[in-house]
Order: sequence, then C-alpha cells, then structure tokens
Amino acid sequence: MAESKPVESWLTDMDGVLVHEGTIIPGADEFINRLRESGKPFLVLTNNSIYTPRDLHARLAGMGLDVPEEAIWTSALATAKFLDGQRPGGTAYVIGEAGLTTALHQIGYVLTDSNPDYVVLGETRTYSFEALTKAIRLISAGARFICTNPDETGPSPEGVLPATGSVAALITKATGVDPYFVGKPNPLMMREALNALNAHSESTVMIGDRMDTDIKSGMEAGLRTVLVLSGLTQQSEVERYPYRPSRVVKSVAELIDEI
Repeated sequence: MAESKPVESWLTDMDGVLVHEGTIIPGADEFINRLRESGKPFLVLTNNSIYTPRDLHARLAGMGLDVPEEAIWTSALATAKFLDGQRPGGTAYVIGEAGLTTALHQIGYVLTDSNPDYVVLGETRTYSFEALTKAIRLISAGARFICTNPDETGPSPEGVLPATGSVAALITKATGVDPYFVGKPNPLMMREALNALNAHSESTVMIGDRMDTDIKSGMEAGLRTVLVLSGLTQQSEVERYPYRPSRVVKSVAELIDEI
C-alpha cells in the first residue's frame, strides 16, 4: 500500500473475493490464514442475510476456509444493530431466513404480524405471495419498511435469482413506500464493522469484487479500497464508474505479502 498510514485492519467481501459458487478462490485460504497469524483485526462481510455467522463458519469450513464465527459480519447483523439503535425492544414482521430472525431475536425484538414497528425484508429462497401480501398491508397501515440489502439478483448454479432488492421494488410499487437499505452500498454497514473491530477508517482496507456495492460503500466510509477481479466486476467495467478503487488486483492472492 502506498498510503502513509500502515494498514492495521481489514474488511473483505465474501462471495467473489474468498469463494465462488461453493469453491475457494485460489489464495483465499492463505490470505485468511495470514490474517489470523498476524493478529490484525478483520471481518468478512456479506450482504447475504440467509445464514447466521455460525452457519457461514461451517459452510466456509466445508470448503476448506477457516474463518472464525466472530469474524463474520452479515447484513442481518447490521440490520439488527441498526434497529437496536433506532428503536430498542421493538417489534417486526420479518420475511427472511434464520440469519435474520436470529439476529433480531438476539437484540430482544419480538417478531409479530400484529401492528409491528417495522416490516423487515431479507433474503430467502422461498418468497411467498401470502407473506408479501401481509408485508404490503402492514406497510400501508404504517409499519416502517427496512430491507437488509439492495441486491437485485443473486447467483445460483442454474443462473441468477431474484433477490431482496427486486422483491423490495415489488413492495414499493404496491405501497408507494421506499425501504431503508442497511447493507452495502450503505456506508453504515462499513462503519458498524469498523466499530466492531475498534478500527479507524484511515488505517483500514476494504476488499471487494463489486464496484457498485463493496467499493462504493468502502469509499463513502473513508476506507482504502481494493477491487479484485475474481468476482463480478471486470477490468473493462471499472472506468464506467464515476469513482475508482484505490487499487485493482487479480485476486486476494496478490495481497498476502502485504499483511
């Protein structure tokens, strides 16, 4: 890194940086091992709200990547932290999986469909028409609309899947109410991660594979950013954006010796 302040902590996206469709990206295991050996604080960030950190730890371990449970920060955890700060002990109607419901239970939220403070939309592989109808009616009746992340599509072995952002657009169309998105590219997720590490933006690096989420949120939070070309954004697309990463590398393998 050419910047004057040494790098003291690291944030990295997961999909496209460390893993891709169930396999480790070459060099990712050595990168994580070097981080752990260095003692420098780090967090693996993901906009996916389906899984708990324990689930993700187990899934990554099954691929051969040893990421401690406490080093995983999801959009579900960020959403729960946000709601705990806004309205402690509140109530929510939730569309999502265990990662989101567990995070909300942990902050003492009551999950209910009876006059909730919030409708919270997260990722799930089984969006039901009944649940979406309930969400639309609750928001129309005055519930505040929160969404874990704005991703419009997600990957699968068969191709892209509609994701949280697309479903949020459906609800907005029906209610006229826009959600507040907590996950990337909202820099709030970066700042919460920095607070969790007790880290400073000037000495922290954010690594990501997407210009529109990882790099944008890192830049807006005042971090140095590294775009890896092992995921979604390709080299030819970088110049199309009005902002730039601090660096572009092929993969995290190129960063191992800088830890």
